[in-house]
Amino acid sequence: MIPEIVAHLWQSTLFAGAAWLIALSLRTNRAQVRYWVWFAASAKFLIPFSLLVGLGTLVPHPAAAPAVRTEWMTAVQEFTRPLALPTIAAHTTRAEGVTDHGYLGAAAWALWACGFVAVTISWSLRWRRVHALRRSARAVRVPTTLEIPVPVMSAPGLIEPGVFGILRPVLLLPECIAGQLTETQLDAILSHEFCHVRRRDNLTAAIHMAAQAIFWFHPLTWWIGTRLVDERERACDEEVLRHGCRPNVYAESILVICKLYLSSPLACVSGVTGSNLKRRIESIMINRGEARLNLGKKIVLGLAGTAALALPVVIGILNAPAIWSQQQSVAPARPQFEVASLKPNNGCENTPRLGHLSPSPGRLEMPCVTLQSLIQSAYGTFGDGVSINAQPLHTEGGPSWMRSEHYSLSAKSDGVVRTEMLAGPMLQALLEERFRLRTHRETREVPVYAMTVGKGGLKVQPLAEGSCTPIDLTHPPPPPKPGDPPPNLCGTMMLAPTGNGAMMMIEVRGSTMTQFAQRLSGRVDRTVVDKTGIPGKFNFRLEFAPDRNMPGQAVPPDSLAPPSDAGPSLFVALQEQIGVKLSSDKGPVSFLIVDHVEKPTPN
Repeated sequence: MIPEIVAHLWQSTLFAGAAWLIALSLRTNRAQVRYWVWFAASAKFLIPFSLLVGLGTLVPHPAAAPAVRTEWMTAVQEFTRPLALPTIAAHTTRAEGVTDHGYLGAAAWALWACGFVAVTISWSLRWRRVHALRRSARAVRVPTTLEIPVPVMSAPGLIEPGVFGILRPVLLLPECIAGQLTETQLDAILSHEFCHVRRRDNLTAAIHMAAQAIFWFHPLTWWIGTRLVDERERACDEEVLRHGCRPNVYAESILVICKLYLSSPLACVSGVTGSNLKRRIESIMINRGEARLNLGKKIVLGLAGTAALALPVVIGILNAPAIWSQQQSVAPARPQFEVASLKPNNGCENTPRLGHLSPSPGRLEMPCVTLQSLIQSAYGTFGDGVSINAQPLHTEGGPSWMRSEHYSLSAKSDGVVRTEMLAGPMLQALLEERFRLRTHRETREVPVYAMTVGKGGLKVQPLAEGSCTPIDLTHPPPPPKPGDPPPNLCGTMMLAPTGNGAMMMIEVRGSTMTQFAQRLSGRVDRTVVDKTGIPGKFNFRLEFAPDRNMPGQAVPPDSLAPPSDAGPSLFVALQEQIGVKLSSDKGPVSFLIVDHVEKPTPN
């Protein structure tokens, strides 16, 4: 959420900068044109480019349409795409859940809410003052020859003449104003206010006030608000002078209003004394007549406005998938469980249980598991639904209860389905439905361990073809009879303490070097990447003294602290016993980012 907000803010800031350049180029033209340029900059804060891009993706197009990938299109796509900011979870997850990034997000939202409420309350109090005047006002007839488009009412108090209301506006005049102004001066003031009515200035001012309340922390919204008030008052001044009012009479009437009455407390109550009064009087007295837009400027403004609205939509269309109906008919339906039960099961972590995956075909039984473990299974170990990935899944984000609260899961498919599909794509669909889980993947260049062959060469020999039995989780082999050796299954690795209690051993059966590197990633502090380039499967046994500071290297239960001379470390044992070494390197690693998750409703 935060990256999208930041992206919207810098896009809106750049848009406002472009509006400033356009308004600067139009400084000799009518104020009405500059007003609408600034209003477009204000409205941009309420309309993110991503929304327009999303509208474009809803437009279907033929599947065979070629993708347009030009340099300028790529640049605009980067402009409309949210910034890829490093998530706060990247720093909190490494702290073993001590700091939950949700607190920082909640604090930011609380700070924004305080500012939003403060601005809203301030404007509400001012609105109540004007509304009280409106309720106490009474309809009056004014001596004027002008066409009166809205009701005219007289209100007690010393507030200046102003148009109040958006849907049903009325003109509020101070009591006895006719006695303070000459008939010509009163006509000039009324002409100014009726111009506000025709322009719907109260509506556009209210829209900008909404942008200011939402983005109160951005100083540019307040600066744009000042520009809007300035240009709207100058636009009405120009309109009054174009209708034949003499500059000296009009300027004098404004000065009389300023001398006798207070200005309106709200920007959405269009008065007559707003903006920089000195500059307005000077412009009125000069009355040089603002130049109308020539054809060239009209074309430039039209193209700029069209591009601002249409270009993000076009990008969405070009990046949209094929016709949705056609895509849905071609894409296979996502597999789901026929029935699934998911219930909280806290306290179960200390009770003995028989594994996680049920040996029954078509069933998935996980009696005591955290959401973090479910995500590891669904998106990591069995993520593709075809094979087993032994490499740990790197996850970031999400609340702390993902790793502390336990659940009991029992699910059944409508037929015999491979365990890789049950615990992978089908479990993904269940988590996204019950936990409202939303994730995305990011690939980052991070420190890794490169596993290469040592100087003395590989010290283990590959197995003969067919010497191990492939693992089939759907139809596991029967348990061995008493006295028979366990089956030699391909791709297994066991971690256990040795007989002396101070050493640990890793026993690998029928694994490739790539599979071994994947499993080794969970025993060291970085991802291990196989760069040996050696094919084949291997059996070997590795003994080492565990390092309690290294994740995944559990100290044997019989020894709280292995002696320093207990044996070689894991890194040394790899070189001496197998003939491979781990060296620091950098490489791409995929991360699963948890964007949203909710606690499920038990069922």
